[in-house]
Amino acid sequence: MNLGTKRPSAFDLVIAVGGLALVLLAAQNLGSALAALRGEGTWGTFTAQRVECVQHPGHEQCTWLGEFRAGEEVRPEIAFYGADREAFVPGQTSRAFDTGRRGHVYGPGGSNEWIMVALLLVAGLGLAARPVIRLRRGTAQTAGAAGASGASGG
Repeated sequence: MNLGTKRPSAFDLVIAVGGLALVLLAAQNLGSALAALRGEGTWGTFTAQRVECVQHPGHEQCTWLGEFRAGEEVRPEIAFYGADREAFVPGQTSRAFDTGRRGHVYGPGGSNEWIMVALLLVAGLGLAARPVIRLRRGTAQTAGAAGASGASGG
C-alpha cells in the first residue's frame, strides 16, 4: 500500500455525516440556549392557561401553556419552559423572558439547555473527526512500517 492512499470506509463516512448533523443541530440551538442560561431576552409576563401532561412508565412530563405579554407583543399558546404540573394554577402569572425561540419562554431561573447543546456539539465534533483521526493513524502506521522494512532490508 502506498503512503497516503488509504481511503475512509462507507461506515466512516456515515459516522462523519451523522457527526456533522449533530454539530448543525447544536449550532442552531446554541444562541437561544446561551441566552436562556444568562437570562437574556425580552422580559414580560406569562399567564398560565392550561397544563398538558404525558405519562411515561414511572414518569410524567407536563407543560404549562399560556400567553406571554411584553409591552405590545403578545404570544398566545406558548409553553413555559421547565414548569411541572404544580407550578401554576390557571390564571396565575409569572415573570418570564423570551429568547426568540419558537414555542416557549423561560422563567426567571433560565434553563440548563446549554448542557445538552454542549454535549451534542462535542459528540458531533468527535464523530465528524473520527475518519480523519483514523486516516492519520493509518498513514502514520503505514509510514512506520515502511520505514522499519526499509531499514531492515538495506
